[in-house]
Amino acid sequence: MCGDPTLPEGKVTFIVGDDEERYEHVSKCVLCVRSVFFRTMFGIGMKERDAAEVTVRNTDLATFTALVRYLLTDQLDLGEEGGGRAQRALDLRQLAQMYQVPRLELLCAQALQESVGPASAVPLLEAAHTMGDGRLLAQCRRYVADHAAEVRASGGVEQLRDLGVAKGLLGDALDQVAELKGTVAELELELEKVRM
Repeated sequence: MCGDPTLPEGKVTFIVGDDEERYEHVSKCVLCVRSVFFRTMFGIGMKERDAAEVTVRNTDLATFTALVRYLLTDQLDLGEEGGGRAQRALDLRQLAQMYQVPRLELLCAQALQESVGPASAVPLLEAAHTMGDGRLLAQCRRYVADHAAEVRASGGVEQLRDLGVAKGLLGDALDQVAELKGTVAELELELEKVRM
């Protein structure tokens, strides 16, 4: 952060979300070093370079705070253990994409993969489908197939909203039925050979 005269000096306060909550006194220089997006935002010739306040829409204060804290400390904080972590990881991943922080994107993707469980598998499956995350999509599909009873008992089926995802899950179920029929037919053939 030294020897580069193009880096801005001073601090900025962010006005975040529809509720216009404040996140105050953040170093512009550090943000520029850690994010190409902020480097452009606070770059020479941009109105935000000298602005004391910048408005940030399409997020909430907790998610934006997690982004800024990551940029300042290199530590990922998704909050307390539980169901909210997966949603925070999804939201934070979208911010990381927007603010061009690829390592944070990867950390959020890893956190999402680790949070797949009975209650989260279907919502994460739909999110993966929407984001085009093939790895998370495949993991969630496999989890639903392998733990169908637990997912159903957790209310996962009722959470399903995306028709494309529903069709994919139905296709998976039909494939499993076909595999089971093939296995049963092979076992019946082996049993018949033993009887003879």
